[in-house]
Amino acid sequence: MEYEIKQVDKFKFIEEGEGEPLILLHGLFGTLSNFKDLIEYFRQHYKVVVPMLPLFELDLLHTSVGGLEKFVHKFIEIRNYEGVHLLGNSLGGHVGLVHVLKHPERIKSLTLTGSSGLFENGMGDTYPKRGDYEFIKKKTELTFYDPNTASKELVDEVYEIVNVRIKAIKIIALAKSAIRNNLGEELNQIKQPTLLVWGNNDTITPPFVGREFHRLIPNSELHFIDKCGHAPMMEVPHEFNQVLHKFLTKLNQPAAVV
Repeated sequence: MEYEIKQVDKFKFIEEGEGEPLILLHGLFGTLSNFKDLIEYFRQHYKVVVPMLPLFELDLLHTSVGGLEKFVHKFIEIRNYEGVHLLGNSLGGHVGLVHVLKHPERIKSLTLTGSSGLFENGMGDTYPKRGDYEFIKKKTELTFYDPNTASKELVDEVYEIVNVRIKAIKIIALAKSAIRNNLGEELNQIKQPTLLVWGNNDTITPPFVGREFHRLIPNSELHFIDKCGHAPMMEVPHEFNQVLHKFLTKLNQPAAVV
């Protein structure tokens, strides 16, 4: 399915469907393909919005979690979205967390999957290793429980990024910013209902990270998915969509009268 990429001012984004906005924030190597099953399913029920985060467009000083959050904030303001369901994977989850802490007023719910913000295993000091396709392939496969999920197209995209020197530098800057920007002491301020969906086989943000988010975010629920790595919405889209849909549906049901 090909989606129209819209542009308003400096913002490029996809917007599919009608209803309450469901905004999806991708991670460090995120592309639209990460969310294709999610978009296709939820566009029947919500206005699904995917902004293209400017991972490589910001100047180096603002290539950080905070810089990306400012971009997301301006995007939500200029599009005048209200009652937003905000979902982020990996670095996108981290950006979503910072946004909810700074600007909670337009956010109705938060969903995190494999989010940074507390702890993550980076790609290691040797990363990015330019020019070594097999190395990049192996590192990309580590994102998933089933290495076959790392399609040639996905590996090619990562390989292309790390072989452009300025992009490689910005990837490292963002990864270091995520490690520095630990939100452990602030998460108890989040008031929005929060869904945590974690792969039981996530080696980048392991299961204990999901449990710690659950402990620290007051109104949160945690779901683990077996045989699943760092990107559940890609690796097990059917199960991920069911968990998310149930959570969002429950939010819109009137409270039971006791």
